[in-house]
Amino acid sequence: MGILINGKELAEKMQADLTAETALLKEQGIVPGLVVLLVGEDKASQTYVRNKELAAARIGIRSKVEHYPDSITEEELLSEIDKYNQDPDFHGILVQLPLPKQIDEEKVLLAIRPEKDVDGFHPINLGKLFAGVPDRIPCTPYGIMKMFEAYDIPLEGKNALVIGRSNIVGKPMAHLLLGKNATITIAHSKTQNLPALARQADILVVAIGRGHFVTKEFVKEGAVVIDVGMNRDEAGKLIGDVKFAEVEPIASYITPVPRGVGPMTITMLMAQTLAAAKETVKR
Repeated sequence: MGILINGKELAEKMQADLTAETALLKEQGIVPGLVVLLVGEDKASQTYVRNKELAAARIGIRSKVEHYPDSITEEELLSEIDKYNQDPDFHGILVQLPLPKQIDEEKVLLAIRPEKDVDGFHPINLGKLFAGVPDRIPCTPYGIMKMFEAYDIPLEGKNALVIGRSNIVGKPMAHLLLGKNATITIAHSKTQNLPALARQADILVVAIGRGHFVTKEFVKEGAVVIDVGMNRDEAGKLIGDVKFAEVEPIASYITPVPRGVGPMTITMLMAQTLAAAKETVKR
């Protein structure tokens, strides 16, 4: 039976440390600041943003949410980003994705100054990660690396399979694992014989966005299984990409959904906002 990787518990512990660090920084006259730009009325986005606000309040980070209508133009949104690029009170800028069709996501991510990109999606920050010198790191993969660290899960020389190839999770996750000397394979919806390929993995990270996609047929005895999925079943219940009840008896370690990867994502966002604020002391 797999050991449960309790992301909620680990996040709370890390947030307690971040709270202490924030208090020390405030003694030097610096209040870490995060602004979140939210466009439209997407319910999931609103929930994520609310959770970010709550975490920031707990830690002592100044947080502000700018809520814009769906009809905002690309030019108007870029102008708002520029305003916060210039504002010394805000060390982190986060644009909540997805954005409406009239706005080019890539242009928006490019517009954020790399040092204020606490989500780690700016091409310069992704380039640093891919070059093996990570600075701002996408928060979900960063949180997963902290889980491996906290549970003393060895990565060196292990076969790791990442299912999913997004710039948000899949690709950065693979590069972080590579940085720890794991042997990496990235799989996706076009991969052939995926269950057979997955059964060779010591570390399996699933970020494909399909509820209960990974069953016991995908998992080698004793594998470490990280479930990044957040889906709703027919009854509206939150489920992961992994069929937990089937896989948990086979895995050595496994993350639940909820209380797994999600709380760590928000914690790493706060950690990177604090790191950005600390850097202003050095300048």
